[in-house]
Amino acid sequence: MAHKVIIGCGYLGTRVALACRRQGAPVTGVVRSTASAEGLRAAGIEAAVLDLDQPLIDAPALQDSELFYFAPPPGEGVEETRVRQLIAGFEQFGQPRRVVYLSTTGVYGDCAGAWVDETRPVNPRVDRARRRWDGEQRFAAWSRATGDELVILRVAGIYGPGKLPLARLRRGEPTLRESEAPYTNRIHIDDLVGVCLAALARGGDGEVYNASDGAPGNMTDYFNQVADWAGLPRPPQIPLAEATNRLSVGMLSYLQESRRLDSGKLRRELGVELRYPDLASGLAACR
Repeated sequence: MAHKVIIGCGYLGTRVALACRRQGAPVTGVVRSTASAEGLRAAGIEAAVLDLDQPLIDAPALQDSELFYFAPPPGEGVEETRVRQLIAGFEQFGQPRRVVYLSTTGVYGDCAGAWVDETRPVNPRVDRARRRWDGEQRFAAWSRATGDELVILRVAGIYGPGKLPLARLRRGEPTLRESEAPYTNRIHIDDLVGVCLAALARGGDGEVYNASDGAPGNMTDYFNQVADWAGLPRPPQIPLAEATNRLSVGMLSYLQESRRLDSGKLRRELGVELRYPDLASGLAACR
């Protein structure tokens, strides 16, 4: 069984690593700090430290490994410099035989609420999505040059235990009135773990998969459902005309895009059966 390496072994990666271990696979989690590495080791996961913003002096053995790349891109710019640095290091530290790259559905840009499958041309509108698209392209070029395999997951918003907007709700921050709220998409963390493992095992070389529960809603309904589940007041709703002055820059950028993700390819080709096919069932599992 091939050695698994998880670069960016955090909220998702730790869960994937533990799932790999349950399958009997050797796995190494790669993180940026010694403190994070100690946390992985305490959970029984072999760990290595690698800072992709610094020159690569050392790295875990990658030759013939199966690599999950979950690390976030840098915080600014339009290039995925961390992916560029890693790929350049493959010549020194070994070529993985297969990579699963975690991208974002943000690469599609604003689709005015239309249903979107993997054939939709990309049109990233914001830099964070442009960086992910750059990462996709860099890994695709590497795969073409080496013949090693690549599977890309374009992932919707991730939610689960410890990853819900509870602090925002407690602060009473407003949201858009529901009639003006854009469509949003999400996937429960436990289902995403299964998707990642299925992509590694059965994903077609060079294929792209939308990773979403396939049950889009609007952003305001999302906040309302989480508030109801947590026993918190629903957020106040404001008209779009007031949003610029009352919402954060980050939230405003999300409000400028609306799309509904079709995840049929994920189910058909990877044989994934989601445990939480909608938000209500997923929230019930967040206790």
